[in-house]
Amino acid sequence: MSKKSLSLLSGADAIVFLMDCTEVTPEDQMLCEKLRAYTDKTILAVNKIDDYTREDLIWNYFSFGFQRVVGLSSAHGLGIDSLEDALLGLLDLDDVEDEEAKELEEEENKNALKLAVLGKPNTGKSTLSNLLTGEELSIVSPIAGTTRDVVKGGFSYKGREFEILDTAGIRRKAKVEEDVEYYSVNRAIKTIDEAHVVLLVIDSSEGLAEQDKKIANLIVRRGKGVVIVMNKTDLLSGMANEQQALEDRVRFLFPILNFAPIEFISAKNAVNIGGLLDTVMKVDRQLSKRVDTATLNNALSQWGEDYQPPRGATGHFKVYYGTQISAQPVKFLFFVNRKKDFPAVYVQYLKNCIRKDLGFSLVPVEVDLRERERSTSNHMLGQSAKVRSAEERETVRPKQVKIQKTGGKAKATPKAKKVGAKAKAKAKEQARSTYNAKKSSAGTGGRSGARAAAKQSKGGR
Repeated sequence: MSKKSLSLLSGADAIVFLMDCTEVTPEDQMLCEKLRAYTDKTILAVNKIDDYTREDLIWNYFSFGFQRVVGLSSAHGLGIDSLEDALLGLLDLDDVEDEEAKELEEEENKNALKLAVLGKPNTGKSTLSNLLTGEELSIVSPIAGTTRDVVKGGFSYKGREFEILDTAGIRRKAKVEEDVEYYSVNRAIKTIDEAHVVLLVIDSSEGLAEQDKKIANLIVRRGKGVVIVMNKTDLLSGMANEQQALEDRVRFLFPILNFAPIEFISAKNAVNIGGLLDTVMKVDRQLSKRVDTATLNNALSQWGEDYQPPRGATGHFKVYYGTQISAQPVKFLFFVNRKKDFPAVYVQYLKNCIRKDLGFSLVPVEVDLRERERSTSNHMLGQSAKVRSAEERETVRPKQVKIQKTGGKAKATPKAKKVGAKAKAKAKEQARSTYNAKKSSAGTGGRSGARAAAKQSKGGR
């Protein structure tokens, strides 16, 4: 690890050499000797100056021969401004040039194919990243968990620019004991969102583990392209059909990745690296592919003839039409008559047909359903119809359209909308109750009139 750190000194624009104000160790003196050649870009930061009583200790560190010496307390945030000023003065940044360089870098990164390297610890991820970039960007060690943060690098292959993201190994939560590893794992998972294609690296000599399945599920849920990389083939026994047996086992244990290509490599011996990158480029092309709506619906018609949607409790399910709504990730939207309880087996059938017939055999495909918007039916109109009085019916009665002869063509009066059975029954019931009420009122009035006439006749006599 120290060798790796020292190899970065020559390429650095600024070096912050951190020392403890309470003691000087033999390792500090060794580093001082190593940094003599880089005095012009080195800042000696003396840490643990926690209060004013320790400020005088800073002067002792000028004896090491560095031009820039800053006292600070990282625990209390003291002296950080002085360190920032020293760095800015050392780097002498030009804002305009810095912005132009940043824009150029963003443009290059935008066009680059981003590869995220994920897997359990000690599967050879860092070895693969160093091999592809041609640089010792990541520290390679037989000790699992050496890589703590995402290490970025770049390379080109067959005229295409690549950016590779080497991540920390992902272990089960129960085995994560340190806070640093916890955040490293979370950062590794977030790189899935940043990448176009994910390389899921598996140690072929050890086989699959439950953690590999969980990582695969994370990748598929985000709709990213994935290539299963069976590394360390140099450790296999060399038996006939051994790789085929491993591939069959992967297909059996990874049904969620039945579409993902599998590549056997040896990062240590640089075996089949070209085949791996060719496969990555095929996956990226399929992720970027778009199918026009006419082609999709012609294929959908044929799929429906080959296998019709099953029948539900209230009738047959129907798929009317579909369209591709996005690429990277690949998503299709299909309009159906009923979304509720739509058979999952038929959704999977549509996915398989899309992969087989439309050229998405190596990438995850997501299918969404939506109910087609329909105009209000006569039945629904009848249910919501309101029984109106004669005056209201006269007000809302549609105007009669006179037939006008124009060149032998006539415009007919529009037909009235049909009222549903429920509304008719309700109207009849309401009319009957109104009639009975009127009849009862009329009967009471008639008897009163008869009594009045009888009294009058008696008075006349």
